[in-house]
Parts: sequence; C-alpha cells; structure tokens
Amino acid sequence: MRRLRSIAMIAVFDVAGPLIVYNLLRANGFSTVSALILSGVLPAVGVINGIIKHRRADAVGVLVLAGIVVGAILGLVSNNPKLVLDEGSVSTGVFGLICLGSLATPRPMMYRLAIEFMGPETESGRRFIDLWQYEQFRHTFRVITVVWGSAYVAEAVARVIIVQNTSAGTALAISKVLPYVIAAVLVVWNIAYGQRQKRKGERLGAEYAAAAAAEAAAQAEAASHGDPTHRPAPETLPVTEGPDRQLVERIF
Repeated sequence: MRRLRSIAMIAVFDVAGPLIVYNLLRANGFSTVSALILSGVLPAVGVINGIIKHRRADAVGVLVLAGIVVGAILGLVSNNPKLVLDEGSVSTGVFGLICLGSLATPRPMMYRLAIEFMGPETESGRRFIDLWQYEQFRHTFRVITVVWGSAYVAEAVARVIIVQNTSAGTALAISKVLPYVIAAVLVVWNIAYGQRQKRKGERLGAEYAAAAAAEAAAQAEAASHGDPTHRPAPETLPVTEGPDRQLVERIF
C-alpha cells in the first residue's frame, strides 16, 4: 500500500497531474506561459507536502522547488514558454554538477544523500558511516557519484535541446517522463554495479582466506622443523583489506 501511495503521488503531482492541468488550461483559453506556470503548482505542492510530512527539507526537493520558482518568474517577466520549461533543466543540471563537484570534497554527494536518506542517528546510518574507513567502500561511492552526476548533466542538456526544438506541450510531456526513465536506468545500473562489487568482495575474501590458510600451514610446517619464528614475506599476502567481503555484502 505504501508503494501504491508513492506511485499515486508521483502520478498526481509530478507526471499526469501537470499534463492534465496544462491541457485543460490551454483548452480553456489560457496562454502557453500561464498554463505552464499553473501546471507547475502541483509539483511544488508535492515537494512542500514531502517537506511537511518528513519535517525536513532534502537537497533534491529544494532544488526542484527553486527551479519551479525561477522558471515561473522568468516566464512572467519574459512571456517566453521555453524559459518556463527550462526550469527542470536548471535543477537537474545543478544537481549533476554538484555531484561531480563533490568528488573534490572528502565525501561525495551520493554518499551524503545515502546518509541523509537513512538518518545519521539511526543504527543503520551509524554502521554506514563507520564503513567509510574502507577504501573499497569509498571507491564504490565515488564511482556511483560520477555516474549519477554525469547522467543528470546529460539529462539537463537533452531537456534544453528538446525544449528548443519541440512544441511546449511535447516538451512538457517529455520533461515529466524523462526524469523517471533516467532514474530507472540509473537504479538498474546501481543494482548491476552492486552485484559486481559483491562478487569482487567475495573473490577478495576468498583470496584472503586462502592466503591466511597457506600462512597457517607454512607456520605449522616451520614449527615442525624447529623454526617457530618463521614469518612470511609481506609480499606473499594479498594486497587487500580483510573485511572486504563482509563490507561489500553489508553495502549491497
């Protein structure tokens, strides 16, 4: 039921609702700019409703809301429907650039969003924060941030091209559907990447276990020959972190 409610909210506030409002207003004599601005009220209400429900403003919601407001202001000032339609490209592009720019900071954006989603004070959130000490975990979130950031920048560019080369109604329809297509593709990629990282972690764990067994056997053999101080050369152990297998399994 919760998933059905979420799908219904998306349909009403983000996809079908704005399209229906736009077409009804145009059919009743409203200008293209006025119809576009008023159709943007529903997504804005959806974002505000989410903020009230969760009692906090997430970064993505704020960007979407800011884009709607900026688009409406530009549309009213210029009376240009293309500027109203470009509001989605602004928030999408900004989010993508923030993701890519965050790679230069200690914590990439997708890691920060994951923490925000789980809640840093929850048990799972605290465990998630503790995993940052592992290089494998850090590398995983850097890759995810690069892919998501690049995808959203590309989406923003595509939306601008669509707006400039199609009618307002067509551009509005595409702009409402395209983000969910991109999100679905990214989620599928995330799952595939997660499975690959999990298999990598299992392989590294198996290599570590095999090296540890060989080391134990070598020590036992050395002890049986009167050399209990035998230690392996450092290069005989795999260059990896022992907890990688458990780590990747906990992430994915």
